[in-house]
Amino acid sequence: MAKERLAIVGGDAAGMSAASSARRRDPDLEIVAFERGPYTSYSACGIPYFVGGLVEDADRLISRSPDEHRANGIDVRTRCDVVAIDLGARRLTVRSAAGEEAQEPFDQLVVATGAEAVPPPIPGAEAIEPAQTVDAAQRLRAALERGGRTGRNAVVIGAGYIGLEMAEALVDRGLNVTMIEMAAQVMATLDADMAEHAQDAAEGHGVRVVLGAAVEEIVLDEAGAPVAVRTAEDRFEADHVVIGTGSKPAVKLAEAAGLRVGDSGALRVDDRQRCPGHDGVFAAGDCTESHHRVLGSDVNIQLGTHANKQGRIAGINATGGDDRFPGVIGTAVSKIFRYEIGRTGIGEREAQQAGIEVVSATIKDRTRAGYYPGAGPIWVKLVAAPDSGRLLGGQIVGVEGAAKRIDVLATAVWAGLPVHELALLDLSYAPPFSGVYDPLLIAARATAKLL
Repeated sequence: MAKERLAIVGGDAAGMSAASSARRRDPDLEIVAFERGPYTSYSACGIPYFVGGLVEDADRLISRSPDEHRANGIDVRTRCDVVAIDLGARRLTVRSAAGEEAQEPFDQLVVATGAEAVPPPIPGAEAIEPAQTVDAAQRLRAALERGGRTGRNAVVIGAGYIGLEMAEALVDRGLNVTMIEMAAQVMATLDADMAEHAQDAAEGHGVRVVLGAAVEEIVLDEAGAPVAVRTAEDRFEADHVVIGTGSKPAVKLAEAAGLRVGDSGALRVDDRQRCPGHDGVFAAGDCTESHHRVLGSDVNIQLGTHANKQGRIAGINATGGDDRFPGVIGTAVSKIFRYEIGRTGIGEREAQQAGIEVVSATIKDRTRAGYYPGAGPIWVKLVAAPDSGRLLGGQIVGVEGAAKRIDVLATAVWAGLPVHELALLDLSYAPPFSGVYDPLLIAARATAKLL
């Protein structure tokens, strides 16, 4: 009797989490994973730190190599691109690096194709490789290092968290950095008043921030290398260009196979990561939708935390288990120059867009007791429901020690805690970590007063 075969399309966080959890549950299952690049299980979040030189060796970004997965009984095939999925015949068409195509059967399937960069629709953008993978980051870093003392001007297009992190990496490399953003603020995941602090941090380290400007062209020389970035109002010299205008779910392959795409543009799945209408077919990670526990709608949030959890659940359920993914609330943290930034739940702008009435309060405090060395500013903004006082979201910006406080707010949002209870939580205190009243308690009390 032939073994059951689990095929996985995509070898990063979600795909290899699915493979590993399936292997732990079923030691006899045949598992094959196809990855178009040379690496598996790598940390895309660490790429800016590698580009900036904080992480010297790219191998440090690899959580588990293809050979390590193979040693665990997973048939990992790198530099293999799945170009078609036939759900009826239970067969994949796989193209090797040499261009040869082969048919690969499967009994169960996990689609974990991730996300792909969305370059601006302008001349010259096609010449800029997105630094989304480890090998692409290696090429970008090599180009920066080849520049030596020449080629010191860089332009970052897009001022989301990726654009800001890459701007910091380029500053660390000693480049003169201009960041251009079409919107009126940096970091669209924050409310405008909190995003101003992130902009201040970037400008305080020499980044020229240009807002409300649409890039019209990346000017290339005869060899196809960038020399400038042009907007309607200005021209910015650029020896290096980084595009950080976001990414979208990579769903073309799955959609062509007949899998459903939701309103978010990502693959529709249920809470067991199953693709509706197709037995034995699962999807996980950046290519899928998740249920937002505050908004009550399906969203696409691209984070490695979700991808690993969803992949694990897909692997469990593909091997006969019954685990569920409980949803998301949009918790994320980042470091932008001197400030740490955290957010969870919804902000005022998201609430307005969703037609949700809220109250909000923002406070400024210090991360440690005022007399303790190293104390610095922290801003906390809370958003709550005006009737029940339930905490719906929070945003934090501050110096070292600020960002991970967002996990307390995430727990409160997840549990539906009202702000008047948050204001009385038994949080820890010592002068190196906060004042007697933690900034979260102060913010909760300020919000409760508005109810």
